[in-house]
Amino acid sequence: MNTRVAAPRRVIVAITGASGAIYGIRLLHALRRVGGIESHLLVSGAGWLNIQHELQLTKDDVHPLADVVHSVRHIGASVASGSFSTHGMIVAPCSMKTLASIAHGLSDNLISRAADVTLKERRRLVLMVRETPLNLAHLRNMTAVTEMGGIVFPPVPAFYSKPASLDEMVDHTVARAMDLLALGPSLAPAWEGLNGAA
Repeated sequence: MNTRVAAPRRVIVAITGASGAIYGIRLLHALRRVGGIESHLLVSGAGWLNIQHELQLTKDDVHPLADVVHSVRHIGASVASGSFSTHGMIVAPCSMKTLASIAHGLSDNLISRAADVTLKERRRLVLMVRETPLNLAHLRNMTAVTEMGGIVFPPVPAFYSKPASLDEMVDHTVARAMDLLALGPSLAPAWEGLNGAA
């Protein structure tokens, strides 16, 4: 009799130094609500600075939100290997530095290495890139990542949903990003179309 136990669904969440740390934090909360998902958290040094500055949160506040927390300097961590099965990875937010590192396959820390592994194993990689305006290097790096199979997902607010608060805008964007990993039924409300004459 085969008593093999299925591996848990794992999602890697990375928070980098771009503005918008709230996206990564809300993503961790949302993954916990979905249930049955093992979250692996990676935060860059600049990411921690933004978490403290933008959200007034400490490492002690954030670590419990994930099932496993890895140091970005620990290149020998489980998520650095393709043999460690994951459902995908979301970088929320994704700085232009991290985008460039991923686009050029540098693997200079655990975030870019885990992203490289996600791409080479043909798993879903979603980059919530944050910068404006964009220069040519940014655009070319986005093109390179897209050509490699990654998904560039700027956290652009959806005003058609008529959000009543900034929290609703953030939650809607996080739900759309999670939907790209196909973890189950859609978390973002579907657009029903406008009621009007043609």
